[in-house]
Amino acid sequence: MTDSPSNPRSPVYAIYVSCVAALGGLLFGYDTAVIAGTVEFLQKRFNLSDLELGWTVSSALIGCVVGAWLAGAMADRIGRKRSLLVCAALFFASSVWSAIPSSAGELALARILGGIGIGAASMLTPVYITEISPARMRGALTTLNQAAVLVGMVLVYLVNARLAIAGDEAWRVATAWRWMFGSAAFPAAIFFVLLFFIPESPRWLALKGRMGEALRILEKIGDPGKMESLAKPNESRGRFSECCRPPLLKTFLIGAGLATLQQITGINIVMYYAPRIFTSAGIETASAIGHSVFIGLIMLIFTLAAMFLADKAGRRPLLLISALGMTAGLFGLGWAYSEAGSGGNPSALLAWVLLYVAAFSIGMGPLVWTVIGEIFPNRIRTQAASACVLLLWLANFAVSQFFPWLLHAYDYKVFWLFGAICLFTSGFIWLLVPETKGRSLEDLEKFIH
Repeated sequence: MTDSPSNPRSPVYAIYVSCVAALGGLLFGYDTAVIAGTVEFLQKRFNLSDLELGWTVSSALIGCVVGAWLAGAMADRIGRKRSLLVCAALFFASSVWSAIPSSAGELALARILGGIGIGAASMLTPVYITEISPARMRGALTTLNQAAVLVGMVLVYLVNARLAIAGDEAWRVATAWRWMFGSAAFPAAIFFVLLFFIPESPRWLALKGRMGEALRILEKIGDPGKMESLAKPNESRGRFSECCRPPLLKTFLIGAGLATLQQITGINIVMYYAPRIFTSAGIETASAIGHSVFIGLIMLIFTLAAMFLADKAGRRPLLLISALGMTAGLFGLGWAYSEAGSGGNPSALLAWVLLYVAAFSIGMGPLVWTVIGEIFPNRIRTQAASACVLLLWLANFAVSQFFPWLLHAYDYKVFWLFGAICLFTSGFIWLLVPETKGRSLEDLEKFIH
């Protein structure tokens, strides 16, 4: 018997389906990171203040909040697969519109539209992969989503770097940023087409009473024998209000806490503002954009390492190592930034940033999404995960909106502030986060609740 995407009980089928779904993560990474290469050019093109620049960068996050809020109800109503098709269409429309705006306000509207797709896909993709994955592979396959996010970031960093050196400064300010935004249309179109070749989530089908279809899909992914506990007869869709009282309250606080801490530990000050951090420390603009490629590659390498370790070492140890490593990276970055500003070695900035993003990528980056997708019962998974992701994007927005101002007002001390939050995060993980590796989603429901 050969392994192929259509071979029953072959793990290759689950990998194939997860890879297609993970293109949503690739677009998530591409669309969120593309802004990093455009920041300096947009500020000059539209003559933006620091707060106006913060709004231009963070406007997409308003859409992300809306998308995360809508995603749970949409996924439960029309299914995970068709919801991802909606996301792909929004990615495409936003990328085209973002390439042709006549004002910063119009660009913000285009970015908000794309943000709706990003926010929805950021919840839908890991939930879909979680629900389609065999228990023995779930950690690796859900981490694949974060790897795809990083692939998207690396791709757009390479595109941005190539466009930044394709002309002089006047060309960059007038034209390069338009091509940077517009380039996202190509992967969005590919994602839309490929979604027609993957199945619906078996857990969603079970909730809709379509048990025969669900059984056939589970048989294909090599995870039979779990259907007896997958959905109780006539089980109704849960209500989010269940998350506000025991026994789900503690679980929701864990998911919401991890989602919020993933963002307020500062990852997006690097993702969105790395070139600005480097240029303000004395590094030339084109080189600063080029440094973003190294950042993306390191994140990708350590996310791939997390894929191999998640089902062996477990979620909890990797999350702890991640939070502590991020703490060290940010305190070092604050020191290096202060030294660079007074004539020290600016290249030390890159080393500390790389330590920080490596630590993030081994745990807090991929595994927060994994845990959020695992810990909630089937009947309420999309609603609870949607609420967690909504909080994640609100935190992302707050950090992205105010970081330029914070950097201007507090200089290197702002990195120490985020470092202290990372230290708090390690305590949160140690005290509250359970280990979830190796258990089916149905077993986890009994174990946690």
